[in-house]
Amino acid sequence: MEDLRILPCGDQALTVQLSDRIDEAVNARVIALAAALDRAAIPGILEHVPTYRSLLVRYDPLTIRGHQVEQRIRALLAGLTAGQDRGRHWRVPVHYGGEAGMDLAELAAEKGMTPQALIDLHSGVRFRVFMIGFAPGFAYLGGLPKVLHTPRLKVPRQRIPAGAVGIGGQQGSISSVAGPSGWRFLGGTPVRLFDPARDPAFLLTAGDTVQFAPIGADEYADMAARAAKGQTVIAPQEAP
Repeated sequence: MEDLRILPCGDQALTVQLSDRIDEAVNARVIALAAALDRAAIPGILEHVPTYRSLLVRYDPLTIRGHQVEQRIRALLAGLTAGQDRGRHWRVPVHYGGEAGMDLAELAAEKGMTPQALIDLHSGVRFRVFMIGFAPGFAYLGGLPKVLHTPRLKVPRQRIPAGAVGIGGQQGSISSVAGPSGWRFLGGTPVRLFDPARDPAFLLTAGDTVQFAPIGADEYADMAARAAKGQTVIAPQEAP
C-alpha cells in the first residue's frame, strides 16, 4: 500500500493512515481494519477510532510497545478484505423544512429546483456514515449527489437544534446535539443520535448506511415525544 503511513500520536496511540483522500473504498478499508482489530483482541490495545481515511489506535504502553502495535497492524492489513464487515442500514425519518430546515427553500432556489424536488433527491440517496466526530454522535455522511454540493455558511449560526439534517461541501450530516454550525440545513429528525442514558449512547457507527424518509409535522412530533421518553423510534436493518 503506497499511501500507508503509521504515525505516532504521543506515547499511547498510533494513527494508521491508509490514504490522503476521502474515498468510499478507503473508508471501507478503515472499517475493515477496525473490525479485524476487534477480532484479534490484542492484549494492550484499548480502543480505536475510525475516520474518513485513517484509524486511531490507542494502547497501553505498559502492556504493549508502539512498534509491536505497528507490527500487528501491518500483519492484519496484509490479510485484510474490505467489505466483509458490513454495517447496519437505517431509515431515518426527517421532517423537511420547519425549524430545523431553515435553508430548504433558499437552497432549492439556488439549485434551480423546487423544495419538493430537492427533498426527493436528498431522500432518494443511500448515504454512508464515514465517521462520527465533532460532537458526540455527530454523523458525517458520504454520497451526497454532486448537484447538492454547496459551500458552508461564511458566518456560522450560533445554534441549530439537535437532529438537524444538513449538507456542507460534498458531505451530508446529522447533528446529534444543539450547537453552532455553518452547515446548510434541510430538516430535522426526531431520532436521538446521542443519548447518554442509552447503551450504546451513539446510535450510528462508521460503516453504517442511512437513507432519509420524509415525514409530516404531526408524525415528527409524535416520534419526538416518544424519543424524549427513551422509547425506540427506529431499528436498524441488515445492510443490503
